[in-house]
Amino acid sequence: MAYAITRTCCNDASCVSVCPVNCIHPTPDEPEFGTTDMLYIDPVACIDCGACADACPVDAVFPVDRLRGPDTAFGDLNRDWYRDHPSDHAWGAPGFPRSLPDGLGVLRVAIVGTGPAAGYTAQELLRSTGAEITMIDRLPVTGGLLRHGVAPDHQSTKRIADSFASVFHDPRLRMHLNVDIGADVTHEELAAHHHAVVYAVGAAADRRLGIPGEDLPGSLPATAFVGWYNAEPTVPADAVDLSGPGAERVVVVGNGNVAVDIARILLTDPDRLAATDIADHALAALRRSRVREVVLLARRGPAQAAWTTAEFLALRQLPGVDVVVEDHPEVRAAIETAAPDSRAALLAGLPLVPFDGGAEPAPGRRIVLRFLSAPTALTGDGQVTGLTVARTTLVGGRAGDRAGDQGGDRAGDPTGDRAEPTGQTDVLRAGLVVRSIGHRGVPVPGLPFDERTATVAHHGGRVVDPGTGRPLPGTYVVGWAKRGPSGGIGANRACARETVDALLDDATARALVAPTASRKDFDRLVRHRRPDAVGLKELRAVERAERTRGEAEGRPRVKLATVPELLAAARGRR
Repeated sequence: MAYAITRTCCNDASCVSVCPVNCIHPTPDEPEFGTTDMLYIDPVACIDCGACADACPVDAVFPVDRLRGPDTAFGDLNRDWYRDHPSDHAWGAPGFPRSLPDGLGVLRVAIVGTGPAAGYTAQELLRSTGAEITMIDRLPVTGGLLRHGVAPDHQSTKRIADSFASVFHDPRLRMHLNVDIGADVTHEELAAHHHAVVYAVGAAADRRLGIPGEDLPGSLPATAFVGWYNAEPTVPADAVDLSGPGAERVVVVGNGNVAVDIARILLTDPDRLAATDIADHALAALRRSRVREVVLLARRGPAQAAWTTAEFLALRQLPGVDVVVEDHPEVRAAIETAAPDSRAALLAGLPLVPFDGGAEPAPGRRIVLRFLSAPTALTGDGQVTGLTVARTTLVGGRAGDRAGDQGGDRAGDPTGDRAEPTGQTDVLRAGLVVRSIGHRGVPVPGLPFDERTATVAHHGGRVVDPGTGRPLPGTYVVGWAKRGPSGGIGANRACARETVDALLDDATARALVAPTASRKDFDRLVRHRRPDAVGLKELRAVERAERTRGEAEGRPRVKLATVPELLAAARGRR
């Protein structure tokens, strides 16, 4: 029986290289790689060897005959992808690991960040060179968005952290956590102690709506909401109130995977979440929650929805929660005329219902998908009580066409469809409004910043001077800080390889400046500037503390939610 890839696919292509018949696509060498929701196994060519299942870092690959419940759909999804993308599974040109020529000495590289982009970068360097790595993070724990962005009920996705464990424990790698580059140590000081510095700092800010009332209490960016339920130390435990006036309805502006995560967490039975690593304060708030209805608001139509097929299929199977679509002629037409593999086709069979956002939510728990609606103002006297919404219509294309823009509610859809206001407005009553319209990068002290793209100015991973286009010696960028906030965890693997290739090319060309200070000098500098910096030994203590607490409660771990708690555990104190 053939194997199939399921919804937890991380897209990092670990499975591709181990397949003896090359039946997993798209591969990193193919143009569609990084643009699909997931990878796919051809059931006709699969020889049922199971090598892909063994290699998968997130436990996403199973024999088709073992798929159960909502996962049974993935057998068809894998098969149907090859109907539309036939392949002879021919092998591409062989690739070989990079290496450095003799005589260059030991390369010292600093990596700022410890998320997936940083992990893949360190992995590439350690596998292909004898480099010594220094990893630095502003928080006292590693993981970045893998720890603080992945939803707690996606535990299989978090397993990719295990693949980085050997990286973090490599004897050639040193770790300095709870150290802020720009505040505690400058870029110039990093560069003085290393041949190269790679920034893997992500996109820490959120995109704003730019409408009146956006800063009222009860209006939150998705970054804060997700950080709240994931115990991100910079997000207060009381950042989200689910029991205040109007709390029965929450409006989430956006319909990408993060918006879907937020809706799912808000309406999932807290007893199910109690078996995950959700923050204790979030679990307690969800047990007290009065939320019965979550509205996912989209400026455009069903064809332009930004969720992935896998995530939306899972949302439809949420126990005890109805998923409905607000009835509207243009939305109805988009669903009825949708191509079989389109976003709009996923809505087929869902109830189309009238929706009155000014009334109390309907009985029970439900998610309402409201399309063709643009927020224009948040209302309330000292607290959000409602959201004014303008009805829109699509112009420039057909409402049923497929869309590809990753922002969901962003302009620039390849179909040419754009949302124009019709002049009709109404107000949705809500006690909480969460904007989930994408992340945005922030300037890194000491580095050039491209305000238009909100990324570090670079060319192929080399940080460049925007005025001259010349690379800054020994300075590189990877991940969302490099390419913008697009692509999932696995996309960082190819991104890291490109940056590391650029770094190694520069090393081979002897274009890197030798450090003027030693590795021990940098350790002393960090201890002087930040006596409470956390190293590998202390990180292991935090890991033990969280897992020990988790074992006592039947959970994978109980996260420590504040910097003081993390530092106390790091030093072996309760």
